[in-house]
Amino acid sequence: MLARDLHPGAWWLWAIGLAAAATFTLNPVALLLIWAIAALVVMARRSEAPWALSFRLYVYLAVFVVVLRVVFRIIFGTAATEADLIVLHLPEIPLPEAARGIQLLGDVTLVALLSGLYDGLRLGAIILCVGAANALANPKRLLKSVPPALYEVGTAVVVALTIFPQLAESVQRVNRARKLRGSPGRGVGVLRRVVVPVLEDALERSMTLAMGMDARGYGRSGRATARERVVTGLLMLLALFALCIGIYAYLDATAPRVLAVGGLGVGVVLAAAGLWSAGRRVERTRYRPDRWRGAELLTVASGLAVAVGVDRAYALDPYAVVPGLDGWPEVSPWVLAIILVGALPAFLTPPPAVPRGADHHEREVVDA
Repeated sequence: MLARDLHPGAWWLWAIGLAAAATFTLNPVALLLIWAIAALVVMARRSEAPWALSFRLYVYLAVFVVVLRVVFRIIFGTAATEADLIVLHLPEIPLPEAARGIQLLGDVTLVALLSGLYDGLRLGAIILCVGAANALANPKRLLKSVPPALYEVGTAVVVALTIFPQLAESVQRVNRARKLRGSPGRGVGVLRRVVVPVLEDALERSMTLAMGMDARGYGRSGRATARERVVTGLLMLLALFALCIGIYAYLDATAPRVLAVGGLGVGVVLAAAGLWSAGRRVERTRYRPDRWRGAELLTVASGLAVAVGVDRAYALDPYAVVPGLDGWPEVSPWVLAIILVGALPAFLTPPPAVPRGADHHEREVVDA
């Protein structure tokens, strides 16, 4: 299998599928499996590019979110009943009458701890999925693949998403330079010697990006007639109306499925037509646009299969997807097998292409 970089949109759709599956379940085994799959695919298919170095920070952030949710449940507990199992006795801090209904500390029950743990694992899984997409997808190629009508919005989104990877790269470069100079690695002074160069590097990158966008004529657009603007606005309003109806019918169990599928289908078609009409005024060309091949389709299909499979599994066996808080969660082999489909890109997609020139780790080390 020849080495090449996959389409960035494929990685984002795959990550969105895993994140959607994480929102459908509270089973800790399933959520930890999503954590492991995201890490496995990143380790197997990330490149040596700067944006691929940020996944470790997302892991730290996900673990911090889990700990924070559990601590939050301990600090702001709930009133325990006789049937609840108390795992920790803490002195309750009395609050004024205005804060009635809020308990500060007190007895910590098993239900409260498990609820905080499961919620934290779900939020952490979503964070890891976003981090995996950031580590695998080339942001510049992603911007090139954005539809013309969303070019301005896509530029802002891509710039916002690449801030975290750029900060990760800057921190690593500054730490490397500091170690080569023999600087001590402990104390508050280290934080100052790291933060200032990182912020300076971030400002310099922002100025370089602004000058590059200005030199390439960013923001230029063609003129649209009044009729074209009216048609575009009408298409987008009708698309929004149809999508609202379809989503409401999908969430309402009493609504007919035909209304849900029809509303979503019509909304997607009208939205595509509106985007095409709005994109006609954007004067932008693309050099060697990325193509969708079999590996990209397989990646997207695996992520969507996980999302749809976990959603359907809830209808068949709700307790296997959203377990109770009164005991060990039920583990369904079918749900785990569905989630394991998300790991296929780690084995059935081509490895990333090796960048030309010197290795990224041998770039300039000291500017900091």
